[in-house]
Amino acid sequence: MNIVTTDSQSASSNCIANPATSPSEGWKGSMRAAFRRAHDLAEYLQLPASCWQTGLAAADDFPLFVPREFAAKMQPGNPADPLLRQVLPIEQETITAKGFTANPVGDHEATLTPGLLQKYHGRALMVTTGACAVHCRYCFRRHFPYGEGPKGIDAWSAAIEAIHQDQTLHEILLSGGDPLTLTDTILRQLADKIAAAPHIRRLRVHTRLPIMIPSRVNDSLLNWLTGTRLKPFMVIHANHPNELGSDVAEALARLSEANVPLLNQSVLLRGVNDNAETLTELSERLLDLNVMPYYLHQLDRVQGAAHFEVPKAEGLGILQTMRSRLPGYGVPRYVEEIAGDTGKRVIG
Repeated sequence: MNIVTTDSQSASSNCIANPATSPSEGWKGSMRAAFRRAHDLAEYLQLPASCWQTGLAAADDFPLFVPREFAAKMQPGNPADPLLRQVLPIEQETITAKGFTANPVGDHEATLTPGLLQKYHGRALMVTTGACAVHCRYCFRRHFPYGEGPKGIDAWSAAIEAIHQDQTLHEILLSGGDPLTLTDTILRQLADKIAAAPHIRRLRVHTRLPIMIPSRVNDSLLNWLTGTRLKPFMVIHANHPNELGSDVAEALARLSEANVPLLNQSVLLRGVNDNAETLTELSERLLDLNVMPYYLHQLDRVQGAAHFEVPKAEGLGILQTMRSRLPGYGVPRYVEEIAGDTGKRVIG
């Protein structure tokens, strides 16, 4: 996984004061100011050395990267904080677990051209960058060979040509990494090239930036996102209601007011959201913010993330309780992705 960059292409209700950079520096300043060492994050959260020292080997393999806006939502002195657990390297990541692989969802086999993947009929996915605004320890692409992907707008010519040639495609997904770590200039050019294919109807952006660095939702982003004939959709990624502070609410409101449909996907994670109370509260909060709870993913079995796995039987029990507490539209579909399948597999 690449460490995020802020070069020419990439760039609430808090427990403690928000230490983010000044508004004049914008989202790129927030990327530059993010925590990159577990020691610094632990010191900021007033945690003992024992919380981070055993995870040094894991951090060497998959570096820590945490925006200060996200860290500000964590509870100081609490090593079990559900937001901290998602991002802090720990020793368990270095343990080899049976059935966990570097390519858990078949990305390599689904590659059409460098950076362009197709698994499902009618839609294809562009792995736009290896950069992210946060390094989630359960990331299913933590071992992905991002260095082999296109660099720069001109390098996407083969993928764009493949999209133009395949008349069965109706939707393109921008993924990564996180596509919103790219500059709006690059993203506008990509969107325009995709929109030039008359059979493409929708553009879907998968991102954690509105959660991690809400200031990323600015006028420039909204202009290119809504500036083509394509219908834009945005899929955000929140796992816990504590992620949805007032700053995030404001960013999501801007997207909603621009008529961008918002969907959320979560991952069922041990020690983070593996109970009906947390996931019900998350759905309620999302609905308040005009975000549709979309998917609750069973953990992708990526090497290094076995300690996050929740058994499916336990997940089904959680889902059953959620169904008794929420309207049908507030209950996400509980799914898993199986390499080679032609769609997400619904669990229960």
